[in-house]
Amino acid sequence: MKKILHIISSPRIAHSASRKLGNATLEKLMAKYPGSAVIVRDLAKDPAPHLDEVHIVSFFTPADSRTAEQLDAIRYSEEAVTELLNADIIVIEAPMYNFTITSTLKAYFDHIIRAGMTIKIRGGGLLPEGLLTNKEAYIVTSSGSVYSEGDLKDYDFVEPFIRAFLSVIGIKVAGVFRAEGQAVVGLEAALENGFDSIAAWE
Repeated sequence: MKKILHIISSPRIAHSASRKLGNATLEKLMAKYPGSAVIVRDLAKDPAPHLDEVHIVSFFTPADSRTAEQLDAIRYSEEAVTELLNADIIVIEAPMYNFTITSTLKAYFDHIIRAGMTIKIRGGGLLPEGLLTNKEAYIVTSSGSVYSEGDLKDYDFVEPFIRAFLSVIGIKVAGVFRAEGQAVVGLEAALENGFDSIAAWE
């Protein structure tokens, strides 16, 4: 039995390829780990606020010294980090928008990278030390063209960015599933390719 955190970032609902592929990923995980609990954070329904000065000051203010305004500002981050800390597996749905992730997913990432909670700051110009080394993640993405290989590979700022971000906080990527090339082969064929990659994953 595992605790699975399912992060959704597509603003589309019924016609979202990434949501369909994400649900298929969850089904595979539930079959592998029967009885697992799933927590859903849908960033389209409950978007993370973009950081402002109050958020940033709150992050670096000791908990017992925060004002009422700072406590309110930091609430989203505290809840999101707690969900992440409690999870064993993270499924991140990230459709490609203009070569990269949605602004809502980027805002969510800004709220979960917290010194002393998900990272440990190191000096000397080194990357932070990730504190979440006991977790694994699956990246689910969708795109109009093919970015996993070929001429457009250098324009994929979704999978490489998410992989790099997760590595900074200590999380290993265990799998990447794509519904890509929708404008080339059609939505259904792109989804079938994604479903096939999930089915083949052990």
